[in-house]
Parts: sequence; structure tokens; C-alpha cells
Amino acid sequence: MASAGGISDQLFVSVKLESPRLAELDLAPHLFGSHPVAGSWEPSRALPMERASAAVWELSCVVPSQQEALEFKFVLKPKDDCSSCIVEEGENRLLGSGSTEMEMRTALFKLIEDKDVLECNVWVETEMLSPFDLAASWRAHQEYIQPSRARGANDVVINAGLESRAKNGFASGLEHDLEKYVVPTPNMGSGVVYAANLTENPRSLLHTGSSSNNDTTKDIFRNSNKGDSSSDHYANATKDATAGCAPSLEEQRAIFVDRGVGSPKFPKPTDETFSISNIKLDSEVKITSDSCNQQDMPAAEGAVAAAAVADQMYGPKEDRKLAIVLVGLPARGKTFTAAKLTRYLRWLGHETKHFNVGKYRRLKHGTNQAADFFRGDNKEGVEARNEVAALAMEDMLSWMQEGGQVGIFDATNSTRSRRNMLMKMAEGKCKIIFLETICKDPDVLERNIRLKVQQSPDYAEQTDFEAGVQDFKERLAYYEKVYEAVEEGSYIKMIDMVSGSGGQLQINDISGYLPGRIVFFLVNCHLTPRPILLTRHGESLDNVRGRIGGDSSLSEAGELYSRKLASFVEKRLKSERTASIWTSTLQRTILTAHPIIGFPKVQWRALDEINAGVCDGMTYDEIKQNKPEEYESRRKDKLRYRYPRGESYLDVIQRLEPVIIELERQRAPVVVISHQAVLRALYAYFADKPLEEVPNIEVPLHTIIEIQMGVAGVQEKRYKLMDAVNPTAGL
Repeated sequence: MASAGGISDQLFVSVKLESPRLAELDLAPHLFGSHPVAGSWEPSRALPMERASAAVWELSCVVPSQQEALEFKFVLKPKDDCSSCIVEEGENRLLGSGSTEMEMRTALFKLIEDKDVLECNVWVETEMLSPFDLAASWRAHQEYIQPSRARGANDVVINAGLESRAKNGFASGLEHDLEKYVVPTPNMGSGVVYAANLTENPRSLLHTGSSSNNDTTKDIFRNSNKGDSSSDHYANATKDATAGCAPSLEEQRAIFVDRGVGSPKFPKPTDETFSISNIKLDSEVKITSDSCNQQDMPAAEGAVAAAAVADQMYGPKEDRKLAIVLVGLPARGKTFTAAKLTRYLRWLGHETKHFNVGKYRRLKHGTNQAADFFRGDNKEGVEARNEVAALAMEDMLSWMQEGGQVGIFDATNSTRSRRNMLMKMAEGKCKIIFLETICKDPDVLERNIRLKVQQSPDYAEQTDFEAGVQDFKERLAYYEKVYEAVEEGSYIKMIDMVSGSGGQLQINDISGYLPGRIVFFLVNCHLTPRPILLTRHGESLDNVRGRIGGDSSLSEAGELYSRKLASFVEKRLKSERTASIWTSTLQRTILTAHPIIGFPKVQWRALDEINAGVCDGMTYDEIKQNKPEEYESRRKDKLRYRYPRGESYLDVIQRLEPVIIELERQRAPVVVISHQAVLRALYAYFADKPLEEVPNIEVPLHTIIEIQMGVAGVQEKRYKLMDAVNPTAGL
């Protein structure tokens, strides 16, 4: 057999022998046979087999395809006595030069001392390879055994910045004006958007979904204001859209959880304090016969999926649905907090929606409502505001019945009667946790008020900005007169958590996986403005070759980008000396960060590229040719596809959660130098992209994505420092 050009193919041979007893007997397997390399049937010259695992030994070689059939046998030799040996019983084994094949047989050995027979499993695998395949494998092997240029680098490195820029090779030719490198942002707009405008559309008012019964709603207001505590009032007024059913035996068998990715312990914020009462650490659970609806399962892996299965099988049905009800005076950051929490839960794979009651009010009653509309003694105003709150709650509960998991209910909810109304509506349908935001810092309040007037549609037609500020302060004063702090039910209180100078988080009657994650996320949130810079490593040698994974060093273009990046960071963060540089543990990111001086550098294993498993180091053409089933599976579902012995995008998201938490906790700029799949997942969090879009987000080489975080939300700007010489499709 010959390949193109008349060059003969070679036969790759892999022989494996398995027996748990060999180690106990202190015997080492060898192979000998008719070929001179195998000793020409001389046991003393037999080839030793290498130990691949506790009970498996292996020997691999390459022989010419025209080679005559080879005969061979196994021989066992005591480790301390090479003169004696035990030859395999039976006829000689025959190794032909046929096509790719794999066979399994057994080998029998008569043990001299014990006079018994040792039986071993034998696998013989052969495959035809071209000389070009062999050369590529050899090059890959040579690169693999070469020491990493980044080996020995500490996990945390702090350069004092005393080295001269010339010494570090900063002749990058970067323009002084960084704005010249700005390019369009294809995925997320750079303008400021009022957060409430991004919430769910009021379908009960737009007639695109289930409509509300206003008469029933008014009855609820009246009974709620009278203190009616009947748990069945609202349940009898509206009928559930769906009824539960017990899962069949087949459905019960179908519930499984794939392997997860563990997370390290998170650092505790230094400035915040906890005040905890009646927190449940070990709550009693009971198995129910409610339906395990597939829609309730999040599109996620690991801990999230495991928690979803547990929630399906244990506890009351309403506990599987969670309503986070915001409470607080205006200008306390409720909508900002709600939007941030919604984005986090969606990114983790939980079906989450944000319902803003102000959006309902503006649609039903208009935007030109003066401060008198919000007076506590304005009966018509109170009824109108309660009406739209109930409409929003009805929409949220209807969405939950259709498969939604977490609803964020965003409104002031400043009186106990309003909260009682919401609890009655949710009874038997979902668990309510109140999230109260309290701010006593006058500077923060003044900033929030002015930002509210500047962005809110309520003041879009107000030409006098200061008059708008005065009107809003009057509205705020009316709310303060009737405000009642949360003391009932399960609640979380965030007290001065956004000022940047410490704060307090109080929690009461909180239990379960998801509420626990929410608490941990909130304790790390703040409004301190700071940029987060995301960039891939400079072009690597594997990028040039089109190979995925690996741990190759940088190409010449990649080294040039590392110098340009260092110059960019020096210019962009020259006044931010508390900034830090984060990289993965792979050398291409460490080498990209190397020219950057004056900032601490931290290596994160969680920032390593997606693990391609058995496909690591291959090109996509090689995967398509040699593993067509894997190639097709990945093409059909890139988000959930897991490389054999590797990871999926959902796995990557799970291991990135501590990175997201730490990015939220940081109050100084951070430069993240990582890999395409990882940056896609991180970017999806900040841009609030659906999970299905994560594998296709555009994150090109040699481009910096600047995420600006602060009180105005999240904005993006992109800088393209240079073109990629060999752009390739990513993982």
C-alpha cells in the first residue's frame, strides 16, 4: 500500500496485556518474536512492555506495511531474575499488515511454582498511517516534551516597575491616542440604557399573553388593605393553568446528573458584615410525587444541575419556583440590583425574568405623573399603583407556570399591606424572598436621584432638570412617610452595600442551594465604577497550525501583540496603580502578560481554555476525518457538547463562577488575559447573552474588550491593536 507520491504507508501496532495478578507475582511482561527487533525468538532479547496503569502493560511500534507477517508471543520475567522466564502457552500469534483493526484475545501462562494457569487479556490494535501523519505526530511529541517557557512562574507575580520599557521591548509602535484603535461593538451597545426599559414587557397590558381580571384584582386590594389573612382568597379567585402529575417509572429513571466541576472556596469580603437570624442550615425534606417537569431543569451542568434535581425531588412544589421581591425607597438601587441578579442567574442556567412595576405603571397611566400621584393619602393613586403591581405579579406567576424558575419583582413594595397582597397571590405557587435595599449615605442618594431624573422615562419630557430633581425628592418624601421596613417572612437586607466603604447584609429564614448562591452573590456586589479588560492571548503557534488546545508558545505576531498590549495597559491604566492582571496557567497567556510591568499578575486555573480531551492538539479537519461522530455532535449542539474526557461550554461556565464573583468584588480595574471559549463565557455574563449564543460570540485575536461597570450599568468598548496573521476558528 502506498500513499500519494508513491511513499509507502506504515503500520502502527499497539499491543496491550492486562492482569491484576502480575504486580502481585512480581512479574514483568515482555514480547518476543520472529523479527530481529523482537529478539528473533531469543527470550533474553525480548522487548519489555511499559506499564500503562495498575493492571495494564503496553508496547507500541511502527513497521513497514510491506513487511511479511510477524509472529510473536508474550513472555513473563521475574523482576529480580532475568535469567528465568515463563513463555505464553499455545501457538505463535500472527500480526498481519491488513487494514485498521482491533482484536481481543487471552494469553495463558503456566506458573512454575504454583502450578496453576495465569490468564491475561490481550488487545492488539493496528492502523495504517502515512509518513506525513507520523511526521506530524513526531513534531507534536517534540513540542510536548519541550519545557514550557513559562514553567516555574509563580501563581502571583508583582513586578516593581523599575525595569525600563526599552529593556522590555516596548517598541510596539502604538499610537498615543487609544481612541484610534476603537472598533464597533458587534454584541453589546456602548450607550447608557435605563435598566427598567430592559425588563419584561407587560403582556397583560399589551394583550400578548394571559389577561388580568381587574375585578378580582380590586378585591385583592380591598381585602389586603383590610388585613384579610385568608390563604385561599387569591387561589380561589384564579385557577392554576396546569395541574401536577406523578412521574412515571420511566421518567424517574431518566433523571440523572452529569459530572460537575468543583469550585474553590471563595474569599470573604473584608468590609461587609453579616447579621443572621433563623437561617436554616439543615432543613427537613420529604420526597413528593409532583411531576418532574423537564422545563424546570436549567440548561446547566455540575452543581446547578445537581441542585435542580434535588429541588425537583424534595420539598414543596412552590419551593421550586422562587420570587425575589424587591423592597426599598426610590433611588436605592433596586432596579440596578435586580438587573444584576437577573443577569447572574441567567448566566448560571436558571430561567429568570425581571418584572419592573414602574414599566407597567407608565404603560397604563402614562409617564407624566406628578409627585402627588405617589402620596400615601391619595386613594386613587394607591389603588392605581396596587393595580399595576398585581398585574405584574400575575404575569410573573403565569410565566412561572409555563416553566419559569426565578422571577425578580422590582418595585418599592414599601408597605406591609402591599407585601401581604403579593404573598397571598404567590401562596402555593412560589417561594417569596424579600430583598430590601437600604442606603443612608447622602452623597450616594444625591447621585442616584440625579441619575434617576436624567435616565427615567418619567422625566423624559421635563425640560428643567432641577425642577425634575425637586419633583422626585417630593415623591421620595411621600414614600418615606408610609415606609415600613421588612420584618416578615424570608428576607435579605442590603444596608449601605453600594457606597464602597463597607456595609451590612442581614438575612432571615434563608435555606436552599439557589437562595444561598443569591446571598453570596449579593454580598460581593457594589457600584464602584471600574473597567474590566478582556483579551485573548497573543497568536500562538497552535493558532498558526489551526490546532485546538495545547500549551504552545507565542508566534512572532503573538509576541508583537504582547508588547502592544503592555503599552496599551500602561496608557489606559496609568492612573490605576491598584489594577491587576489575571491569566490562565497556560504559557501563551503568561507570555502575553510578561511585558506588562508595574501590576500584580495572578494565574487562575479556572481561566484555562476549554479542555478538548482526546481532541486536544488536533485540527478540526482531523477531528472531522478521524472522529466524525464527535464532529457531528459538536456541530449540532456546541453549547452542551462535551469533548471525550474533556469539557463542554456549560462546564466552563460552572468553573468560571468564582472568577465572576471575584470580578464583582474587585473595586479596581482588572485585565483578564485568557482564551476564546473562556472569554466567550465571561463576556456572555456581562452582556447578558442567552446561553445558546455563548459558543458563537465573536472574540477575535489581538482585540481588547473593555467592560465598564458602575452605577449606570454595563457599557462596552473594543480596541483592535493589530490584525491576526493567521485567524482561525476557535473552540
